Amino acid sequence: MKFDHVRTRFAPSPTGYMHVGNLRTALYAYLTAKSMGGKMILRIEDTDQERQVEGAVDIIYNTMRDTGLLWDEGPDIGGPVGPYVQSERIGIYKEYALKLVELGAAYYCFCDKERLEEVRELQKASGIAPQYDRHCRNLTPEEVQAKLDAGEPYVIRQKVPLEGTTTFDDVVYGSITVENSTLDDQVLLKADGFPTYNFANVVDDHLMGITHVIRGSEYLSSAPKYNLLYEAFGWEIPIYMHCPPVMKDATHKLSKRNGDASYQDLVAQGYLKEAILNYILLLGWSPKGEKEVFSLPEMIEAFDIHGISKSPAIFDTVKLRFLNGEYIRALTPEQFHDMALPWIRKGVKREDVDTKLIASLLQPRCEVLGDIPEQLDFIDELPDYSTDLYVSKKMKTNEETSLEILRQILPVMEAMDDFSDEAVHTAMFDLIAKLGVKNGYLLWPLRIALSGKQFTPGGGVEIAAILGKEESLKRLKKGIEKLENR
Repeated sequence: MKFDHVRTRFAPSPTGYMHVGNLRTALYAYLTAKSMGGKMILRIEDTDQERQVEGAVDIIYNTMRDTGLLWDEGPDIGGPVGPYVQSERIGIYKEYALKLVELGAAYYCFCDKERLEEVRELQKASGIAPQYDRHCRNLTPEEVQAKLDAGEPYVIRQKVPLEGTTTFDDVVYGSITVENSTLDDQVLLKADGFPTYNFANVVDDHLMGITHVIRGSEYLSSAPKYNLLYEAFGWEIPIYMHCPPVMKDATHKLSKRNGDASYQDLVAQGYLKEAILNYILLLGWSPKGEKEVFSLPEMIEAFDIHGISKSPAIFDTVKLRFLNGEYIRALTPEQFHDMALPWIRKGVKREDVDTKLIASLLQPRCEVLGDIPEQLDFIDELPDYSTDLYVSKKMKTNEETSLEILRQILPVMEAMDDFSDEAVHTAMFDLIAKLGVKNGYLLWPLRIALSGKQFTPGGGVEIAAILGKEESLKRLKKGIEKLENR
């Protein structure tokens, strides 16, 4: 079927959660299509039946929908070139594999596992890179037919030219030429009738009219064999875009097999989906200007396939946290409160606290929602703390001065009827003016007495308003007692 528009595909295997690298491939495929007025197809590549994980297809759907990467054709919505699940296309692959045999570009192989293993061991012992020794490549038609008639199990292998070179072009890596003698006669159709990935993706990409193939650079070495298949069929070769790997560090790739963070993990840790998608955009792609924060429509507007880098991208949690903080601060107070409330409730069980006040203190300081509970662990119960915390060179406080300040604060708060944030603020700053001291000289001891911590969202005034009069007085008295008995 011929199409007159750009068509990309995201073709994940349902083998677990949505890895960061998978999501980046989906994003680049989506942006490539949408930036050129085209369509993105979702295809489920489930031919590796042994590695399938129950529920993985739902994870794929939910992640794509959650991030706004909506497909134009796919298993759930159909389209003109379905089915869009490879296990439902088995007959198609066999038809095309047999066609390749007719064309002389593939052949039947009847070698069993024992023989193949023996060949591999001999090659290893001889220092030769293991690959199929082409034992069945030159069987006569009569020999092949006899084995088929006898019901011998077989696979179908690609018949790679033994001489010459194959060249392919890639948007990211340029023109690459390989010696055909280095290429293996790979299996196209397995003994159980299922295709290998290397065959199925070529057949499907052609039949589905895919114009741009976006995938990881680990498939670069297979691209020459894909081109040979396209050429054998007389099909047009799509535009290749092989993306550099996403690395945990300079030597280790991010991998779901190693338990590295998935999209679901990052959401569970309190990262915003928009920030995750934005960060993944920048893992291997550079915008033309200084702008780094992009909404999805802005990504479509700015995306250029030539901005993809050859260099591996390091997954930098510090950068992700910073970007997530930018998104948090861009929320309205109401939006942030709604997002933060479940996390606030993980750290605060008291029902009589003003969660909107807590959220207003957190928003300017919060980078990841998952950090919230531990920042609020002092609200339900004052932790045990050392009076050393009252000592601050910056605030010019020590244990003696702090004791005197708390003794001054206590009667002022006891006399207050209104204990709102504004009222506490007015009372404390009136006291600061009366005593003729610096703000921190009074507010630092107040913070320590009320929270038992050096670092809190908000200072002593805000904490007092959150705790309320009764609890604040209780903690002030506890602080005075601690300092008196040190």
